[in-house]
Amino acid sequence: MDPLLAARIRGQSGLVTRNQALAAGLTEKAVRWRVASGRWLLVHPQVYLAEPGRTGWDVRAVAALLHVGPPVALHGVSAGHAWSLVHRPDDPVEVVVPVTRSGRATHGVRVVRSRRFDARLDPTAWPHRVAAAHTVFDLAAGHGLDRAIALMAKAVQLRIATADQLRLALAERPRQPQRRLLLEAVGEIGDGVESAGELRFVRDVERAHGLPRGRRQAPAPGQHHRDTEYDAVGVVVEIDGRLGHQGWAAQVVDRRRDLDAATTGRLTLRPTWVDVAGQPCRLAADLESIFRSRGWTGRAKRCPRADCVIGSATR
Repeated sequence: MDPLLAARIRGQSGLVTRNQALAAGLTEKAVRWRVASGRWLLVHPQVYLAEPGRTGWDVRAVAALLHVGPPVALHGVSAGHAWSLVHRPDDPVEVVVPVTRSGRATHGVRVVRSRRFDARLDPTAWPHRVAAAHTVFDLAAGHGLDRAIALMAKAVQLRIATADQLRLALAERPRQPQRRLLLEAVGEIGDGVESAGELRFVRDVERAHGLPRGRRQAPAPGQHHRDTEYDAVGVVVEIDGRLGHQGWAAQVVDRRRDLDAATTGRLTLRPTWVDVAGQPCRLAADLESIFRSRGWTGRAKRCPRADCVIGSATR
């Protein structure tokens, strides 16, 4: 086989198209013989798996791109999976093409069209896909604010998008649901907030109640970071959300970090999602008491919530 064609097949997850094979010098007869003998397997019309036995989502994704043909890119959940933003490889592979061209949908391949195809395509990623910043908001559409914030934070944490890229992507999406709040959230994420829970803590607990401003993603021993650290009172707040703190191994790491903090006089608090999202005022009151017991001379303020316990006689 032509070395360039062999290299192309390796780069395409073991796949090749009929046109690529013919362009490399194979004859129609040679292609048919490879298929008839089982050396190549038909995946989609005129798309062959030249490495039989190779499986996996990457094979399905590249096969979908080759079947539809350029210009084409992974879109939606499929782009999100390629970027490691979500993990749902069993869904049909979703691809996007420019609105001006047709797309050949087939079993296991969904085709959508976009007027902004060129502007939203990542110029270097393979398999070709929509840029990470735009994929975040594609995945967030139809879901709540917390999911959008969690996806934005994860994209920044994975270093596949920056806060500025997220801000620019939002600027191109005037109809994005809850756009104003998302723009506000981008600023916090740029300052080091890495999850929806952390953002709620900053917005609804710390800032809403006039508590001291903590230091985000403060360095900790072992190449770790603390969600929020209050240096003046020696308090660390780690938001225990649903992700990143599950399983025995993760709990062991968390406890070790807490012990490391304690050896330097720091008190580690681990409010849950229920505390942050469901009882932010109660959590603020608890923090006020803890901060004051460790030297803070300020006072928490009442937030606009009607049931805020700050300043309440029944607190």
